[in-house]
Amino acid sequence: MSKNRWRAIVANNPEHSQSYADRWKELERTGHDIDGEGRLIDAISQRGSTILDAGCGTGRASRSLLAAGHSVVGVDLDPVLVAAAQDDYPAGEWLVGDLEKLEVEPGGPLDRRFDVVFSAGNVMAFLDPARRASAIASLALRLADDGKLVVGFGAGRGYEFEDFFADLSAAGLGIQQRFSTWQLDPFGPDSDFLVCIARPGRAGGDAARGPDEDDEGARPVGIDAGGRYSLL
Repeated sequence: MSKNRWRAIVANNPEHSQSYADRWKELERTGHDIDGEGRLIDAISQRGSTILDAGCGTGRASRSLLAAGHSVVGVDLDPVLVAAAQDDYPAGEWLVGDLEKLEVEPGGPLDRRFDVVFSAGNVMAFLDPARRASAIASLALRLADDGKLVVGFGAGRGYEFEDFFADLSAAGLGIQQRFSTWQLDPFGPDSDFLVCIARPGRAGGDAARGPDEDDEGARPVGIDAGGRYSLL
């Protein structure tokens, strides 16, 4: 039986999913910036890229990507959140699916290689610890040869950063860059949040250096303050 934290939360409180979706709508309505992750993904993508939003929730992290002309497919295990994405952002393709055992239907929306696969909102930390490595490996298979996997999650959630790095390596992915926020603040030994960019079969950026060394290539690209964008 899966020990997925999101499933456990919803089982304990069946209204949680709708409350979660409503909170994002309220943040948007009151003028809060909810597009930080999307700006970073857009900045590292070619125009008209194919993008997989892994653990898409309400689709809010991809709304700016759709507006910029990218082709977005989102997958999430929560049907309430997927329904919200379908209603609010119909330009995307939103699917109910489990990252822990991602099913790819031949000829379906997931049966392709994506330029970018990203996972925001601490999704990786919600997965069953025993299935995280296989989930990352499954996402790696969805990447184009020169594609990028971008994952963001916080410390203290049961998934040590070093374990995550090891799972990337086991999936054939090399770290290109590490940051401590979605607005590209440097990652260091005391960072309590990680945004990692990895690519198939290659390592670059800070991969060969210690995490306390600044990355000269890490410069803001129009991402403003508030870079974690997580309500949980």
